[in-house]
Amino acid sequence: MVPAAKPFKDQKYHELKKQCIHGRQLFEDPEFPAKDESLFFSRPLPGKVQWKRPKELCEDPRLFVDGISSHDLHQGKLGNCWFVAACSCLALRQSLWTKVIPKATEQEWNPRRPECYAGIFHFRFWCFGEWVDVVVDDLLPTIHGELIFCHSNVQNEFWSALLEKAYAKLAGCYEALDGGSTVDALVDFSGGLAESIDLRKGRYCEHITEQTKLFEDLLKAHGRGGLISCSILPLSPTDREVETAQGLVKGHAYSVTDVRKVRLGDRLLAIFRAEKLFMVRMRNPWGRREWSGPWSDDSEEWQRVSRAERASLGLTVADDGEFWMAFEDWCSHFTDVDICHNVNTSFFSLHKTWEQAVVRGAWIPHQEPLRNRAGGCFNNRDTFLQNPQYIFDIKKAQDQVLISLQQRDQRVHRKEGYGDNLTIGFSLFKVEENRRFRMHHVHIQEHTSTSMYADVRAVFLRKLLPRGRYVLIPTTFQPGDASTFLLRLFTDEPACFRELKLDKPKVTCWSLLCGFPRGVTQVVVRSAGGLVPRGRAGGADPYVVIRCGGEQVRSTVQRNTVDAVFNTQAIFYRKDFKGPLVVQVWNSNLLCDQLLGQVVLAATPDAPREEQTLPLQGQGRGQAASGHVTLRVVSSDSLLEL
Repeated sequence: MVPAAKPFKDQKYHELKKQCIHGRQLFEDPEFPAKDESLFFSRPLPGKVQWKRPKELCEDPRLFVDGISSHDLHQGKLGNCWFVAACSCLALRQSLWTKVIPKATEQEWNPRRPECYAGIFHFRFWCFGEWVDVVVDDLLPTIHGELIFCHSNVQNEFWSALLEKAYAKLAGCYEALDGGSTVDALVDFSGGLAESIDLRKGRYCEHITEQTKLFEDLLKAHGRGGLISCSILPLSPTDREVETAQGLVKGHAYSVTDVRKVRLGDRLLAIFRAEKLFMVRMRNPWGRREWSGPWSDDSEEWQRVSRAERASLGLTVADDGEFWMAFEDWCSHFTDVDICHNVNTSFFSLHKTWEQAVVRGAWIPHQEPLRNRAGGCFNNRDTFLQNPQYIFDIKKAQDQVLISLQQRDQRVHRKEGYGDNLTIGFSLFKVEENRRFRMHHVHIQEHTSTSMYADVRAVFLRKLLPRGRYVLIPTTFQPGDASTFLLRLFTDEPACFRELKLDKPKVTCWSLLCGFPRGVTQVVVRSAGGLVPRGRAGGADPYVVIRCGGEQVRSTVQRNTVDAVFNTQAIFYRKDFKGPLVVQVWNSNLLCDQLLGQVVLAATPDAPREEQTLPLQGQGRGQAASGHVTLRVVSSDSLLEL
């Protein structure tokens, strides 16, 4: 389905096209004029540029010639191999390019009805959480009658040149596309999740187990409609676009066009022997200069593969920029891989369906600590918790969570002399089961994970989390940096993702009548041991209940054990410290649960804050119980300490 889209700069494609047809004139875009200002802002032009329409460049212009293919694209005189590589990936996915190029047949030239052609096209991009419809005219920059930027290998095919023009308009000008990240363009084409992997840091060329796992991840991502690119990090600026001894280009983005397990030997025998080789196919956006090592187009290794298998792989011996590599060689020669995951959120799919939650926020500096929302990363302990805070719940025993933090694209500001990304990242904390207010102290919380911090548009984290409540804190690296951000969370079950806005309970008429909280207590029950269930031999099925001031928090049941680990946390806002804090250990039964023992604590601000192990007591005075509980209690008479 073609997504609904917001018109960029309020230009509505159908209305503009209708006006041009009625006025019998070709569209000229006032928002992106055919002038030098739309080309470059800091460098001289590569020659005398003339803006020409496709009809002036060939006799029979077409949007597509024989469909759309990753072989259609060739990079022009602009350092945007990253964008061209992304377009090559896009061409492989009809479900995606039909979103980016909506109703392509209606936009196509119609020789039978030339009066319906208005020189106007539109494309759609996913921008900061919403689809945007970008209108362009068909005036394209040329020198000596040839397109100077992205173009097709077929003279009368123009989808790639027009798509690039729409993307340049979105960025402000063509030069704004000089240098960038392939994965950013992939996200803009799909709305997917960007994941970047450093192959050197993961040492995938050395560890076969990790290498196999990575291949399976890439195979799964590719099979589910994901888009993948890779590159070799140059060691110095002079190393950029230098060719290696095996024909690979450093600092250059390659699109991954296939991921396969290739059968070796005769096809029939290979089925029984199940001998397979992990392989990756890539394309150079230049349309030439290929890998010359093992499994290159005309290498002798292909004799180990049957003719039928080679045909199914689409192997061609030509310098067309597309080539295969063994995955082991790929991990050894490339340094970075970018994956744009197509995360399925449809309830009507046969594949795994994710629950998506999306929030928009901002880092806003302020001199008052309680109003400051730009506190910087975890290194800035005094201001870190002044950042925006978001809370969510994991309701399964374990759930794989995908988190993406994206800042607004700064590319459009390059004309003004700035436009670099901020360094961003986020931290994740496991907090009390009943927390409803912002965190104020990091030392009493479990720091579960931290994303990488990088000056990229989006950072990503995949994490397996146990059941519980979590607080997610997105930050810039430096305190005081201001920007807006988009935060996306994907879980298996709805996670009730929302922002924590209040620092403490609000003063209401009811709280004034019944008493406003004057203190706060945090309890962490680590474990219980030495338990003996009454009336039953063997292990127990224990759980913990924490009670304070009429409120209680209950843990999950730990099955068949007398030494249970809970790590259950609770927080209570208290009118006074007269009432006790009670921690009870229960045994779960089908008909009636049994109390195995409890501890009763005053939990005042002057009580010990260290972790302690206490014996369980019976509920009645002087009544004994077996076992002990390990816990930590922290109380404060300041509502803003915990």
